[in-house]
Amino acid sequence: MSDKQKIVEEILKLKEQRRAIIIAHNYQREEVQEIADFTGDSLELSRQAAEVDCDVIVFCGVNFMAESASILSPEKTVLLPELEANCPMADMIRVSGERKVWKTFPGYEEQPAFVFPHDFTLLDMKEKYPGVPVVTYVNTTADVKAESDICCTSANVVKVVESVDSDTVICVPDRNLSAWAQKNTGKKIITWDGFCHVHDRVTADDVERARKEHPDAVLMAHPECRLEVLELADHVTSTSGMLRYAKASDAKEFIVGTEVGLLYRLRKENPDKIFHPLRKDMICPNMKKTRLESVLFALKEMKHEVKVPEDIRIKAVKALDKMLEIK
Repeated sequence: MSDKQKIVEEILKLKEQRRAIIIAHNYQREEVQEIADFTGDSLELSRQAAEVDCDVIVFCGVNFMAESASILSPEKTVLLPELEANCPMADMIRVSGERKVWKTFPGYEEQPAFVFPHDFTLLDMKEKYPGVPVVTYVNTTADVKAESDICCTSANVVKVVESVDSDTVICVPDRNLSAWAQKNTGKKIITWDGFCHVHDRVTADDVERARKEHPDAVLMAHPECRLEVLELADHVTSTSGMLRYAKASDAKEFIVGTEVGLLYRLRKENPDKIFHPLRKDMICPNMKKTRLESVLFALKEMKHEVKVPEDIRIKAVKALDKMLEIK
């Protein structure tokens, strides 16, 4: 038995002993996706985990995802296997003052290269535009959600914006997702200047190059990409949307405009189809931090618990519930 097989076997034993489930985002390493009970988008996973009869949720993803699981499953223990697996875009916005950290472990640090470059906060934005509703992307920390009127996903942002009873809305934190929403609604959107460094690096030139290399391929792009890229795509959707679209499509070849981790599941679910990354360097280092050893350690030691304080959780879940009420 290989070392990897031994680790997997030990994880499975501990999972049963702890009454745990393992959930993994679509961008995780292949080995991590393989041991997961569920794979998918961040909010989709948290909602699935909330419905499962278990005591422990091991969330293989990044910080805000584990927080979302804690928001929806306050009675369960949520573990984040890698303590430094944060989301640079989520860290580009904070409510006020210093960035609050709910983790029960030391050592969490922001990545200076991606930290929002000035002292403007969400409360500053709300003060500048009094009474304007705040639509917050689920890719944010719990305290930001708690200061929001309603949450949105990359798949439903347009529908959420349209549902708000106001001609003007504030959208945080992704400027590209906001630009996509603005293109598809008649409302005025006040945009926060945040971004996902993985998707934001893609340009129209990259699309042109990819189409030349794969002229028969259908191009799917995530709404976190720049508008110039989205306008050139054949289909704009979330990661789960890409999985559904690729499976239902008659096309046999696709260019995938999102983090390369999704290609593993796309190829696994569609063995008769070909998938190419829009750019080979569309890699999120934080998503790749989690390894089998990380999962084993978290389960063995019951370490790296993420627990959102109840006062924050109650306000955050209201913003999520309001989104889920939209038909």
